[in-house]
Amino acid sequence: MAENIEILKKIPLFALLENEQLKEMEKFILERNYQKGRIIFMEGEPGEAVFFVKSGRVKVTKQTKDGREHILHFINPGEVFAEVVLFDDGTYPATAEVIEDCTVGFIRNADMEKIIGTNPDMALGLLKIMARRLRISQNQLIELALMDTTRRAASMLLFLAGEQGTKTDRGIVIDISLTNQDLASLIGTSRETANRIINDFKRQKAIDVKKGQVTILDKYKLRSWI
Repeated sequence: MAENIEILKKIPLFALLENEQLKEMEKFILERNYQKGRIIFMEGEPGEAVFFVKSGRVKVTKQTKDGREHILHFINPGEVFAEVVLFDDGTYPATAEVIEDCTVGFIRNADMEKIIGTNPDMALGLLKIMARRLRISQNQLIELALMDTTRRAASMLLFLAGEQGTKTDRGIVIDISLTNQDLASLIGTSRETANRIINDFKRQKAIDVKKGQVTILDKYKLRSWI
């Protein structure tokens, strides 16, 4: 129980709650462990709960009309996802897939509504999370419409370096395993095109890729493609 409360304190949505409030909230938390590659929920399934990652990582994807996967977000420890279903009682608008073995906490919608009823600041916190995700999605749409694939790839790698990056002596390491198919799904292109772009960036020594891990060697050179 104490462990759960310490984890909740590190999640921005719950961080402002008092210890007594967290203890009360902890009663509603359910937990599941997932192995890499498992699906937490599928796009179109009834939206029943709000989730947060305790450990590991999750990617949230949407199916395009032509059947391709488009990656919307990577969810890190301490981040909430599927919050949108709390407000509209609809289906999950995307699919959540585990990309690293993880532990996920979740609170059923009915219980979350009770919690928000006594802690209205949490409603504002949820809206802030949704607003940030909306801004990211809007930026992705603008880039898809206005940028060619090389510019989109450079922009996405710089964004991931800012969101998921760790500074090292060699450069900024993107702390997720990112395949060329993942990059293709992020920027809306084919894997073959993503392969060509990645190889161009490597030849120009803007990035390095080893075992699926991308290191930004020269962010200014990468920015020159945008």
